[in-house]
Amino acid sequence: MSQLPWHDSLQQAIIQRQADGLYRQTRLRDGPQGVKVNVDGRDVISFCSNDYLGLANHPALIEAFKKAVDVEGLGSGAAHLLTGHSRFHDQLEEALAEFTGQQKVMLFATGYMANLAVIDGLLDRGDAVIQDKLNHASLLDGGRLSNATLIRYPHNDMAMLHKRLHGVANTERKLIVSDGLFSMDGDLAPLPEIMALAKQHRAGVVIDDAHGLGVIGEQGKGILQYFADKLTDKPILVGTFGKAFGTAGAFIAADALVIETLTQQARSFIYTTAPPPAIAAATLKSIEIIENEPERRLQLQARIQQFRTGALQLGLQLMDSFTAIQPILMGDEKRALAVGQQLEQLGFLVGVIRPPTVPKNTARLRITLSANHSETQVTQLLSALEQCHVH
Repeated sequence: MSQLPWHDSLQQAIIQRQADGLYRQTRLRDGPQGVKVNVDGRDVISFCSNDYLGLANHPALIEAFKKAVDVEGLGSGAAHLLTGHSRFHDQLEEALAEFTGQQKVMLFATGYMANLAVIDGLLDRGDAVIQDKLNHASLLDGGRLSNATLIRYPHNDMAMLHKRLHGVANTERKLIVSDGLFSMDGDLAPLPEIMALAKQHRAGVVIDDAHGLGVIGEQGKGILQYFADKLTDKPILVGTFGKAFGTAGAFIAADALVIETLTQQARSFIYTTAPPPAIAAATLKSIEIIENEPERRLQLQARIQQFRTGALQLGLQLMDSFTAIQPILMGDEKRALAVGQQLEQLGFLVGVIRPPTVPKNTARLRITLSANHSETQVTQLLSALEQCHVH
């Protein structure tokens, strides 16, 4: 049996985490992802996935995957820089460059790897990375890995970002990094203001739009399209496929020189196996659906508006979000966990988000909506929230 010499302290830490209402564990889902799922043997209506457009089990994506397997097999078998880069990968990179309006794209197996790559591959010791305090953990880890000086500013506080940039005025290479759509709050980064400050201070900008791509913007092209009329320059863009696109993996989109630099220097790209070609083929189909079926976004917006209207009528403490992410602030971790368990007993699965994912005393129920949710299902969720006395 493998056991560490400090086994007892690890065990005590787990016991304490359970007592504090911070214990985490995996859930077993049987069957496909969707708004109706079987989790741990119980049939529930799910309001906790990031499958915003309902594409994770779309027949066209499944068919594209199967056809690609017939052509390419399953595993890619090697890194992109060896023999792992298939025709489907190449086609997806070209399609994403056009979709995002960027010069060039590179693919990754996960969003975490893409975020490590984009910071670690561009910065080194003596450089500076300035990050929003609520950025995703992978962006913060990318900053740590790079050995650059890590500086943080309060969430979406442009005055403090301005001050932080003044503090590194003599640093040649400085990179502002922010989520585009914040995954725990559901709000947007003020991208036009960030880009203006970057230009003033000669800084680069990276935006991780994992939760915005496919969902916001008139054609689902994310935060860059949402603010298009206020932008003269584009940031480096990170996006993922495991959310609105319904597949798996991630990408970085930027000008050709940035992508070439990352190809040479990004360790999480160089030293890993390429994603399966069939995933790339399925994602090509996702892009086609996102561009050609705007009714999915319209359906999603209708469910968001229905939920917000009903939740406010119940007196629930919502956050300022017009997106598919609708957090209900609970504050206390144990109370949030208890309400989450009550909702599950009533047949509804929601995200219960606790520290350290969010700041202390801001535990919340994270409701995520999908284009595949029906009006009836949202009404039923609101009734369940009322029954649980959530205020």
